[in-house]
Amino acid sequence: MKLLDIVLSLLIPGLVLIHLIMAPYTKVEESFNIQAAHDILVYGTPTSDIHHKLSTSYDHFTFPGAVPRTFIGAVLLAGIAQPFIALAGFHNGQFIVRAVLGLFNAASILLFARNIRKSYGVPTARWYLILQASQFHVIYYASRTLPNMFAFGLTTLAFSFLLPSQGPSQTARRNRLSITLFVFAAAVFRSEVALLLGTDTLCQLLAAPRITTSLEAVVPPFLISFLVALGISVPLDSYFWQKPIWPELAGFYFNAIKGSASEWGTSPVYWYFTSALPRLLNPVSFLFLLPLSLWHPALRPAGRRLVIPCLLFVAIYSLQPHKEARFIFYVVPPLTAACALSANLVFNRAFSKGSSSSSHEAKLLGILVIVSVIIAFAGSSIMLLFSSLNYPGGEALSFLRDTILQSEGIPSITSQSSSSWEGVSVIPAHADVLSCMTGITLFGTATGKEIPNYRATTGGSGSLVRSQVTKLYADEDTDEDVEMGGGNGQQISSTDALVTLALDKTEDEALLLKPEFWTRFDYALAEEKDKVRRGGEWDVIGLVKGFGGVEAILEPSPSTGQEKGVEEEAERDLNGAVIPVVGRGALVERVREVVMRYTGGRWIGPRMVPRIYILRRVKDTGRERKRMAVEA
Repeated sequence: MKLLDIVLSLLIPGLVLIHLIMAPYTKVEESFNIQAAHDILVYGTPTSDIHHKLSTSYDHFTFPGAVPRTFIGAVLLAGIAQPFIALAGFHNGQFIVRAVLGLFNAASILLFARNIRKSYGVPTARWYLILQASQFHVIYYASRTLPNMFAFGLTTLAFSFLLPSQGPSQTARRNRLSITLFVFAAAVFRSEVALLLGTDTLCQLLAAPRITTSLEAVVPPFLISFLVALGISVPLDSYFWQKPIWPELAGFYFNAIKGSASEWGTSPVYWYFTSALPRLLNPVSFLFLLPLSLWHPALRPAGRRLVIPCLLFVAIYSLQPHKEARFIFYVVPPLTAACALSANLVFNRAFSKGSSSSSHEAKLLGILVIVSVIIAFAGSSIMLLFSSLNYPGGEALSFLRDTILQSEGIPSITSQSSSSWEGVSVIPAHADVLSCMTGITLFGTATGKEIPNYRATTGGSGSLVRSQVTKLYADEDTDEDVEMGGGNGQQISSTDALVTLALDKTEDEALLLKPEFWTRFDYALAEEKDKVRRGGEWDVIGLVKGFGGVEAILEPSPSTGQEKGVEEEAERDLNGAVIPVVGRGALVERVREVVMRYTGGRWIGPRMVPRIYILRRVKDTGRERKRMAVEA
C-alpha cells in the first residue's frame, strides 16, 4: 500500500501543475501580485532615488487598484522563482512564479494530510487526499496569485497543527504554532482570517477545562505574531508604496468599515451555504458525509472539532454583503477532512470482510461515495476545460507576439529624436479593457530587461499616450549591448535584431471614440472591432473566441446536416474573407467539426463566442510616419 500512498501524495502537486499548464494566464483579480513579482524580478529594489525609480517603472503606481496590497507575497515568489527563471528563461517567468505558489499550497495540503494520518489513521488520510483532489476549486486556484491563496497555505498549515496530537506539551506547542500562522495570515494577506482565528479559538476555550490556562496560552503567540507581521509588512510595504501604510488595515477599512466591497455586487446572506460550499465540496460530501461526521457517535468528537469552527466562521462572514467563494477557501481542508472520516466509516462498513454491519444499504452508501468521487473527478476535468477557455486576452497577446516575430514585413519605426534607437523596430499596439482583464500581464509582454517608458505621438498632433514597452527577440543567436536612451541613460544587455512591442492600455472612452487616437497604432486587441476602424483602414488578422456556455446539438436540422463545416459558420471581414480563429478556440472548432462529421451533425461541448479581435492597420505610405520619443 506504500505505492498507493506515494501516488496519492503526488496527486495533489501533480494536479496543481496540470491545472496551471491548462490555464497559464491570469485574470484581473490576480494582477497585483503577478505584476509586482514581475517588477521585482526586472527592476529590483532601488536604494537611491527610490521614489523616482519605483514610480516610473513599477506597475502599481500606474494601476494601484481599489485598495493597496502587500508586497510580501510577491517578494517571496520573486525571490524563490529567480534562480529557476535564470535557468528556464524569462519567457517561462509567469509559469514559474505561479508554480512556486501552487506547490507551496500543495505542500500545505500534504502536511495537513500527514497530520490526519497521525491523528485519525492512514485510511482517513487517503480518503482526504482523494476527496481533496476531486474538488475543482482549491486545486485550480492553488497557483493563482490572489491574496486569498497566500493566506490559504498558512491557514491550512495552521489547521494541520490543530489536529489531535499525543501529549499535552506537544498539543500546547502546536496550538501556539497554529495561532501564529492564523495571526500572520490575517495581518498580512487577508483580514477575514482573524474571524476564523476567533471562531476556532472560541471553540477551543469553550472545550478547555481551564479557561484561564487556555487564555494564557493564546495571548502570547497572538501578540508576538502580530508584532512580527507588522514589523515586516509596514516597513516593506511603505517602501514599495512610498508612503506609510499597513495594506491589510487599509483594505479592511475600505471593504468592511466603509462597505465599499458591495460595489462589486452583493449576495443573499445564505449564499455561502446554498451555493458556495456545495460547489467547493463534493456535493455528496456536503449533503451526506459532512452531516454524518456530526451525527454519528463514533465520529462526533472529531467531526465537531473540524466542522463547527469553520461553519461558525462562514455564518458570521455571511453578514458581509459582498460574497465570493474564494473568501471561504480556508475552510475547505478541515471540512474535507470531516468528510474523509465519514467516507472511511461508510467504506469500511460496506466492504470490510470482518464488518458485522455490512448490508445492502451499507453497500449502496459505499458505492454512492465511490461513484460521487468518480463523478467529481470527471466534473473537475470538464470545469478545467471550460475554465481554460476564459482567457482570450492572454491568447490574443501570444498570437500577436508570434505574428510580429514571424512577419516578413515588420514595420520599422525608428525614433527621430534619439540615435540610440536606430535599427530598433517599434510596434505600437493597443489592448482594450477586456484583453487586459483576461490574460495580459507584464510577463506576457516583457522579456526580463529594463526598457524606459516612452510616449507615442502622431506627427503634429501633440497628443501623448503613456505606454508599456516590451522587446520581442527576432534572433537570439547574437548577444550585444544595445543602449536605449531614457531619462536614466540605462544600458540593456539584449540580443540582436530587436523588435519592440509598445502596448498601450488607454481606457478613457472619450479618447477611444476619437478616430485620430487609433492612427497611433499598428495593431489592436479589441472586443469591438468597429471602434478601432474609426481610425482608418484595418485588417482583422485573427479572432480569439472564449467560452460562452455549453452547446448541445442533439437533433441537427436537415438544412445544417453533417456537412456543415466551420468555414460556413465562420465570421467574415468586410472584404468577405474568413476571419481566422486563433488560440484554443481554433482547436475546439476543429474538434467540433470532426465530431459533427462523424455523428451526423451532433455535438455536446463548449460553445465558443467571439471575444477579442486582433487587428492590423493598413499602412498609408503617403502618411507621415509616427515618431517615437523616449520619455524624459
